[in-house]
Amino acid sequence: MTTQTYPPGVSTWIARILAGIELVGLGVIAVATVLAGALEIAGMVAGHTVTLADLLLLFIYLEVLSMVALYLEYGALPVRVPLYIAMVALARHLILDTDAPSGWLSVATSTAILVLAGAILLIRYGHVRFPYQNPREK
Repeated sequence: MTTQTYPPGVSTWIARILAGIELVGLGVIAVATVLAGALEIAGMVAGHTVTLADLLLLFIYLEVLSMVALYLEYGALPVRVPLYIAMVALARHLILDTDAPSGWLSVATSTAILVLAGAILLIRYGHVRFPYQNPREK
C-alpha cells in the first residue's frame, strides 16, 4: 500500500475548502427546510385545517433541522436519526394513501416500519453493549 504525501499545507487547505462546502450545504438544507415548514404552516392557516398528515410532515421538517444541528455540533450524524425520519415518512405515506388502500401496500409499508424499528433497536443495543471510542477523540 502506498501512501500519498502532499506538499505542506495542501491537505489543510483542501480540508478547509471541504468544510466550507459542507457548511454551505448544511445552511441550504436548513433554510430550505424552514421555508418548506413555513409554507406548510401557511397552507394550514389558509385552509383553516390541520390534518395528521400535516403534523407528520412538520415533524419530519423538525427532525431534518435536528439532524443539521447534530451534524454541526458533533461533526457526525448518528445513524438512528435518518431511520427515525424514514419511519415517520413511511407512516405519513401510509396515512395519505387512503384514497385507494391496497392491502399488500399497507402490509409492506407496515413491515418496512417494523424493520426500521428493529434496526434502530439493534443499533442502540450495539452502542450500549459494545461501546466504541470516537475516532476524533484519539
